[in-house]
Amino acid sequence: MSTVAPAADDDPATLSQAASPAGAALDAPSGVQRHPASWRDPSGFVFRRDGVLLRQVQPVWAEEWRAFADSPLARSLVGKGRLVGWQEAPLSDAFDESAAAVIRPDVVPFISYPYEWTFGQLQDAALLTLDVQAAAIAQDWTLKDASAYNVQLRGVQPVLIDHLSFQRLAPESPWVAYQQFCEHFLAPLVLMARRDVRLGRLLRDQLDGIPLDLAAALLPGRTRLTLGLGTHLHLHARSQRSHAGDARKPAEVRLSRSRLSALIESLRGTIAGLSWRPAGTEWADYADKDHASYEGGTPDAKESIVRDLLTAAGPGAGRSCWDLGANTGRFSAIAASLGYRVLSFDIDPAAAERHYRALKAAGRTDTTPIVMDLADPSPGLGWALRERDSLLDRANADVIMALALVHHLGIGRNVPLAMVMDLFAGLAPQAIVEWVPRGDPMVDILLASREDVFSDYTTEGFEAAVASRFEVRSRTLIPGSPRVLYHLERRTG
Repeated sequence: MSTVAPAADDDPATLSQAASPAGAALDAPSGVQRHPASWRDPSGFVFRRDGVLLRQVQPVWAEEWRAFADSPLARSLVGKGRLVGWQEAPLSDAFDESAAAVIRPDVVPFISYPYEWTFGQLQDAALLTLDVQAAAIAQDWTLKDASAYNVQLRGVQPVLIDHLSFQRLAPESPWVAYQQFCEHFLAPLVLMARRDVRLGRLLRDQLDGIPLDLAAALLPGRTRLTLGLGTHLHLHARSQRSHAGDARKPAEVRLSRSRLSALIESLRGTIAGLSWRPAGTEWADYADKDHASYEGGTPDAKESIVRDLLTAAGPGAGRSCWDLGANTGRFSAIAASLGYRVLSFDIDPAAAERHYRALKAAGRTDTTPIVMDLADPSPGLGWALRERDSLLDRANADVIMALALVHHLGIGRNVPLAMVMDLFAGLAPQAIVEWVPRGDPMVDILLASREDVFSDYTTEGFEAAVASRFEVRSRTLIPGSPRVLYHLERRTG
């Protein structure tokens, strides 16, 4: 079956303020800016007017949009939290005179991308997409797009953000987004579950989804014998290869309503049947052990100090905290308990997955785990490098925590301490940073396997690096440990 090009990933609160990409209107009035990722879908696009997020509906989609906006399906999806809500906006707020309608979508606090998600996050986004499609079919609608970028996370709850992906379902129509769904969701999930969870990062290089023939070649041969994978991935890839280079228009596929529903149910069973056990990595296994040997000192004392420093950083309500190197979220939970909206970054997909599962089980919506290598964070990607914003272009936090992290960057990744402080200062005006000096067991472990060329890795070197970007508000020694927790405030001059 054919697929429709991915819709724009349009949404919310932290869109960058870059110039419009090639192909976008360049003569917008002052204070109006089109989102650089929102150009693929002729139905409409997202823009900002004086900082307010808006979506313009184009005349080609006006009738379809109005029918959907007035439908019981739309009300049900928004009511159940499956689709972001919206309000009508006046045409005077439009980006240009071509607008047929303008809406103001609800804002998602942080835009994350599928290549930054855990296995469980991507799986839940896939299941949401299929559940929405099943609900749409039941009411004579369908999703014309099934891009993973049309899903975002509110805490740990996936939500669809593309209001213009819905169209009325014609009799005996196939699912035009079938291939796109398989490339954006099924292929990466199978590779993560059956080969190596790190293969999810292929999505960073394949923004239109992982080609099915590539996924089929990488998977174990026995997956051909699995009913769902054999059909939706291997046979699907073979069908694509057989039609490659064929200039003739493929024969139109006709599916009855019952067969279309069966296709969605088969996909759902295949996706839900995939599993991955988050274990076998250093930091995920560490989460099962006694923290004291790693943290140094008394864990409860450190938690108390971190709580005090977060409180000193200001009220949490309505503010964001980024926990860098969060592991399974022990300190993220403290920030969340103080009212902060928390992003928990960790390089280890197993640790982040465990954190995600715990948050999901608790029904938390204040914290989102993100898989991220801070020494190689997500760059700007796609058309003109603006279609997918880099991590640093998407947002800033109000406060960051970098606990038991600096030695991994400074020694483990050879990043000079001054550059570490540059990164921290670029992320937030306040930082809570743990200094782990020489003589600490974890520093000794890092140095044991390599030549010690880190002459600046001293307390004096660390404080000199800090002084170049921050004022020190406080230093607190962790009882029973040589480690120190610093509360830093970015210099303004």
